[in-house]
Amino acid sequence: MFALTVKRIGRPSHHAVLPIMEAEERFVLPRPLRRVTRFLISLCSGRIYIPVHTGTVSALAFLGATGLYGMSLGGHTEAVAQATTTAAGFAIEDVKVSGNSETSEIEILQLIGLDGTTSLVALDVDAARRKIAHLPWVENVEVRKIYPKTIEVKLKERQAYAIWQHGQELSLIEKNGSVIAPLRDNKFSALPLVVGRDAETAAALLDEAFSKWPDVKARVKAYVWISGRRWDLHMDNGVVVKLPEDGIDQALATLSKFDKEHQLLERDIAAVDLRLADRTAIQLTPEAAIRRQTAVTERTKELKKAGQNI
Repeated sequence: MFALTVKRIGRPSHHAVLPIMEAEERFVLPRPLRRVTRFLISLCSGRIYIPVHTGTVSALAFLGATGLYGMSLGGHTEAVAQATTTAAGFAIEDVKVSGNSETSEIEILQLIGLDGTTSLVALDVDAARRKIAHLPWVENVEVRKIYPKTIEVKLKERQAYAIWQHGQELSLIEKNGSVIAPLRDNKFSALPLVVGRDAETAAALLDEAFSKWPDVKARVKAYVWISGRRWDLHMDNGVVVKLPEDGIDQALATLSKFDKEHQLLERDIAAVDLRLADRTAIQLTPEAAIRRQTAVTERTKELKKAGQNI
């Protein structure tokens, strides 16, 4: 019989006391590095499982992030987005414009920047709205996307009230006096013409002042603002009617009455002065003044001759 004797070799007791000098000399890692060290040891020992394609995915993610960063630095992000979404079937093919009477659709398309490959997804509608709003006739604009391939542009345009002549320039203005755009053609020839400095702001009161006298208004060719205080009316036959600073309604009533009863505006006169409320002054044309003087002279001769024959 043989007896098997096994000597058990165990781990040193946790309670073993190190010599004082050895304990003092042992290096201890800072607390933040301990976790990192333990993780690296576990990773190297195979106790942490890493999926098979983790490296590939990480590499692709790194390359993608690098590419995006490069596009951002180079300013190519928008171009790449345009090309990608256009290829996906979001290229703009239709632009619906409504509310435009004076604004050209071509101008709108140019401001939006459509070139046949513009993507609806990448289009900045706020930027497009701001650009269109700067067009001279546009008062308000709404731009919206209709997927997959349409843009809708709704305009509200400014309304021309009169033509303003300042110096040699002719401009279309709103009722509040704001200038819309230079006058380019005869399309707006039916609008009233106001002339002079600050006439564009004073013109807002013309509608109210002439509302009761349409017969007079119909014959006015131009309203000339004099010294920032009153109007001169240049009639269609060349007669100038001088209105007062105040009491315009009474002056127009007098003018309308004289014209109906005596065909005043059809006579050979140059001007009608209504600036004084208690009197009306009539200025003849030079030709009419000569004829009148000739007639007075002839009449005087006749009277003298008749007196001599008595």
